[in-house]
Amino acid sequence: MESILKLTEVSKSFAGKKALDQVSLTLAPGKIVGLLGSNGSGKSTLMKIAAGLIHPGSGTVTINGQLVSNETKAITSFMPDQPLTESWMRVEDAIDFYKDFYADFDHKKANEMLAFMNLNKRDRVSALSKGMNERLQLTLVLSRNARLYLLDEPIGGVDPVARTKILDAIVNYYNEESSLIISTHLVRDIERIFDEVVFIREGKIVLQDEVENIRLTHGKSVDEMFKAVFGE
Repeated sequence: MESILKLTEVSKSFAGKKALDQVSLTLAPGKIVGLLGSNGSGKSTLMKIAAGLIHPGSGTVTINGQLVSNETKAITSFMPDQPLTESWMRVEDAIDFYKDFYADFDHKKANEMLAFMNLNKRDRVSALSKGMNERLQLTLVLSRNARLYLLDEPIGGVDPVARTKILDAIVNYYNEESSLIISTHLVRDIERIFDEVVFIREGKIVLQDEVENIRLTHGKSVDEMFKAVFGE
């Protein structure tokens, strides 16, 4: 199977505590994948390793068949749980910054997304609400023509209206030849857009399955399955 992202027996510890423990995972192109687990389960560590921001303690990670490196960073678009922008910027400054920094930035797509998100180019980033700021971060990340998109908690702490807009934008604007991974613990709010889910607990993968298969085999929604597996 062709893979966009492949982890093989990846482990990572911080201060002697294992954040990831022998994680093996293969993700194919053309899917929106939910990386689901409670806080401290290893989701952000896995995302940062795939983005090339931190290195695994052991094991290998490949993107498009290449070991994670500067070359794979060029085809990986990462939205961390902290803003990518500076407070002095206006929205248009943030767009220009990304356009200058990334060769694969699609300015036409960015303008379409700004309109879809109801974002004004002249608005100051510091004046945006949390929901509007999340919309801007997502616009920056999805406007790149990447192979792998990594969104770390993209709807954390935003109101239901903003959540709906953000999820609609993900579905409308992600490139179907790529893979898009969303880490979240807000399963019920976001499961409608997932093709596949990966459950992670205490640094270990405890389930990887197609959403349709979970519904057919177990007769459960992803949220119900999550609660059954994690005892929440």
